Amino acid sequence: MRWLLAILLILTFAVLLGLYVHDDNGYVLIAHGQQTIETSLAFFVIVLVVGFAALWLAIYLFSNLWGIPGSLKRWRLQQRRERARRDTLRGLTQLAEGNWEKAERYLVRRAHDSEIPLLNYLTAARAAQKQNLMEKRDEYLTMARDSASDASFAVDIAKAELQLLSGQLQEALQNLAPLYAQSPRHPQVLFLLARAYESMRNWAELRELLPKLQRRDVFGEQQLHLLEQRVYRELLTLATQHNNISELNGIWQAMTRAMRQNVDMARHYVRCLLTMDQHELADEVVRDTLKRGYDGDLIYLYGVINGKEKDKQLANAEKWLAGNERDPVLLLTLGRLCFRNQLWGKARAYLEASLGIELRSDTYRELGQLLEKINQPKEAADYYRKGLILAQEERLDDLLTVTPQISAVVPLGS
Repeated sequence: MRWLLAILLILTFAVLLGLYVHDDNGYVLIAHGQQTIETSLAFFVIVLVVGFAALWLAIYLFSNLWGIPGSLKRWRLQQRRERARRDTLRGLTQLAEGNWEKAERYLVRRAHDSEIPLLNYLTAARAAQKQNLMEKRDEYLTMARDSASDASFAVDIAKAELQLLSGQLQEALQNLAPLYAQSPRHPQVLFLLARAYESMRNWAELRELLPKLQRRDVFGEQQLHLLEQRVYRELLTLATQHNNISELNGIWQAMTRAMRQNVDMARHYVRCLLTMDQHELADEVVRDTLKRGYDGDLIYLYGVINGKEKDKQLANAEKWLAGNERDPVLLLTLGRLCFRNQLWGKARAYLEASLGIELRSDTYRELGQLLEKINQPKEAADYYRKGLILAQEERLDDLLTVTPQISAVVPLGS
């Protein structure tokens, strides 16, 4: 379009010049020293225009010829990047389909020509790990760091995540330590640290991390609550294994009030206390917790507690009968407490009432012990036999019921 406009302008100029010259041809005289050149005005203008056009054309051709190497270089670069883009797309597609070897090959083949080689190498590292090629994975991670020096922090995070996924817990923790020192409030660093500590069962360190996890909202509220509960359960268990009552009570007191009022945590704490023969403290914890709501498991544990004031313990349990007269667990607990208080007839009545509502192997066992105590060995043997048969059935049911172990921390992506 521009060439057409230029031609029209030239033709217009030529027509106007022809009309002008037709009326007055004129002449042009050029003198230089002793030499003179005389020509018509029309011819001079034509020579001038043609000369200008020739000069412009020469400059145009020269500039284009001069720029040919650069243009060719840019074209070749564009072609290489286009091929790299296609390979990257193929690699990501193969990765999504689970073809790890093909994904790795496509991702690294032209990664040096990619506009974002960091993405190629990081994804290739993941594909290499899927093939258990840890050395190649680390090579790709090194290449990723070299390809973008300002992204070394992100590469180290990716490396720690891959190490955790492959079970290299110590290596991941060593990699995370400087990241945490550099950026102690980074959400992903905190998440990976929590994941590492949980996998290594380092509950003490994980407990120290809990406030930061909460402030940075690394997990949702419910997930954080589950994690906190898991941490304190494990710490209580460890203190029990160490047979250290001071450590156990210190951990309990260090928990938030809401956590101490959690029924699941109260149950676990009571079990730990009973394991360490702290029956009086267990009695107090059960009664305080039951004030906030009835719980069958705590009722059961209360029957296991062997307090010093047995009559007072029985009186406390009988207060819970109101509204729970047909709770087999409460009746079992009352039978046990009556047994300890040597109230044989009352104990038998409670235990038989419990069996009338629900058949339980431990209730049969308690009745067997009671009947032995009052010199009724035949009936005692019958209850023992029934209890053993029922216990075997209960054990078989437990074996057939699969309860998966669920991590408290949100799992890492693959």
